[in-house]
Amino acid sequence: MSDSFPPAATSGSPPAAADILGIDGHAHVFTRDLPLTAERRYAPSYDATPYDYLAMLDGAGLSHGVLVQPSFLGTDNRYLLDSLAVAPQRLRGIVQADPVADLAALPGWHAAGIVGVRANLIGKATPAFDSPHWRAFLDAMAERDWHLEVQVEAERLASVGPLVLARGVRLVVDHFGRFDPLRGTSDPGFAALLAAARAQFNRENRIWVKISAAYRVVPVGTPAEAMVNVARTAYRALLQAFGPERLLWGSDWPHTQFESTENPRTVVALRDAIVDDAALRRALLIDTPTELFGFDRQPAGTSGADLLN
Repeated sequence: MSDSFPPAATSGSPPAAADILGIDGHAHVFTRDLPLTAERRYAPSYDATPYDYLAMLDGAGLSHGVLVQPSFLGTDNRYLLDSLAVAPQRLRGIVQADPVADLAALPGWHAAGIVGVRANLIGKATPAFDSPHWRAFLDAMAERDWHLEVQVEAERLASVGPLVLARGVRLVVDHFGRFDPLRGTSDPGFAALLAAARAQFNRENRIWVKISAAYRVVPVGTPAEAMVNVARTAYRALLQAFGPERLLWGSDWPHTQFESTENPRTVVALRDAIVDDAALRRALLIDTPTELFGFDRQPAGTSGADLLN
């Protein structure tokens, strides 16, 4: 991974929850030889291991991270679960799941550090979240205070949010809400996301938005300065609508499909360019993700001895 931060000398000593330096709320791990789903839009030509990821965190001055199951691996979450076991105090995970086949797996997943389920719906039909199987699965998620992380075109968010929130499940919206790159923040779907912050179905403030992957919401080839301006405009609108307690940051490492233009330095520089207030940056990197991802709680399946050596 070119242009990555060099590993820090302290990479073998994960801090306690009280010493959280910063949380990366969105990253992926995989190897090129893992079985891929037939409907994938992307196939990796390199490895991005949990050890690579921990080194990136150290170099970026971050202590903790959240691993999100890549869409091209489907519901085979074995590599993700194995990766969490490498550093259980530093990592949490988001799986992809089948509401029928995986219902019985939730207790074990929870003990391993899983805190949510991903629904990557770009180019896919919206699941029947109001079906009996999904209702039962969402109820089991709500019992564990998990969230559903959704990546979907902004114009389709309204077809997902109310159904999920009605079951008591937290909703986390990926990548600035995935507004149309050609419409930018003028996308009506983005306006609907902002309105959702005040909507009746969100009366308990259970929607979060990730400030991540700005390169996925601008036209390909957009100059860096222009991308910063779009991201800053979107962030300020989201901040006004949701407040700092509902926004969090993610690196989107290793920037799949954008490896030629993005790296840890570029995404950290963009983050700091759009969030230049120290208190707001602390909320984005520490306060909000600590509670959402349960970094203030130790996974049930770990002990104080389960550290990365």
